[in-house]
Amino acid sequence: MDVLKRVNRVALIGTGFVGSSYAFALLNQGITEELVLIDLNKEKAEGDAMDLNHGLPFAPSRTKIWYGDYKDCGEADLVVITAGANQKPGETRLDLVEKNTRIFKGIVEEIMASGFDGIILVATNPVDILTYAVWKFSGLPKERVIGSGTILDTARFRFLLGDYFDVDTRNVHAYIIGEHGDTELPVWSHADIAGTSISEWTKNKDGFNQEDLNQIFLNVRDAAYHIIERKGATYYGIAMGLVRLTKAILRNENSVLTVSAYLEGEYGQENIYIGVPAVVNRKGIREVVELDLNEEEMAKFTNSVQVLKKTMEPVFKNI
Repeated sequence: MDVLKRVNRVALIGTGFVGSSYAFALLNQGITEELVLIDLNKEKAEGDAMDLNHGLPFAPSRTKIWYGDYKDCGEADLVVITAGANQKPGETRLDLVEKNTRIFKGIVEEIMASGFDGIILVATNPVDILTYAVWKFSGLPKERVIGSGTILDTARFRFLLGDYFDVDTRNVHAYIIGEHGDTELPVWSHADIAGTSISEWTKNKDGFNQEDLNQIFLNVRDAAYHIIERKGATYYGIAMGLVRLTKAILRNENSVLTVSAYLEGEYGQENIYIGVPAVVNRKGIREVVELDLNEEEMAKFTNSVQVLKKTMEPVFKNI
């Protein structure tokens, strides 16, 4: 293709709550020139394309939006997968593993049959395991298969810490790593506000204590359960996280984001996709950022890896 005519194309697979919220946020931020919506429910996807197109006069830039099919993935730079079974009240993300792995095998086969040779971004739960599945099914290099990982958990963490200390959440630097789920962990040893550690903020200012911080993490870890109890699903936060990732990829930002990345010895682990800070750019994951975890954090991270591997084992033993 003529470089002067080169445009960014995103193919979105799945126009449910998360997918349609992602499409809406993507349009409002003007990040891609083309967006194709793909879904088994053709009428829903076509209706979303119509509805989004009607908002173009209010958008920051021109975006071509249409309902399409898997052949449209052939010229896509990025495929974003939000399709799959949703988490129900009382159900963990890991409970979804078998049914969504079966769904994903068919989806990935269709994507690759189109001649696709870009980056795949996975958001469906359990995201770490399904990102591994996409990597296996697609045959793409590990750096070009990325999961949303703990990007939303990290955002929730920063929001709640900013609210607690009454500072702009964008000035809070803290990470949630591990499984996007019940075994995730906060990296307190590297959490800071404006270069001052969270522990120093807690010690030097009245009204702050470690018990509150522990509760903040529990609220982060269990946020999805609380939201699902109230409204049936979570979608706005993760949709905005996916847009942030899309921007980092298409604009070659080299941004550090907590995504589900493949480990090859980092943190003492291998052959696993799991949430860690990584540098993200136009080629996908440039590198994993290996934080110097303390002994307790490393033990919790190792446990998170082991839980994921134990859950994956019966599903992937024949792959």
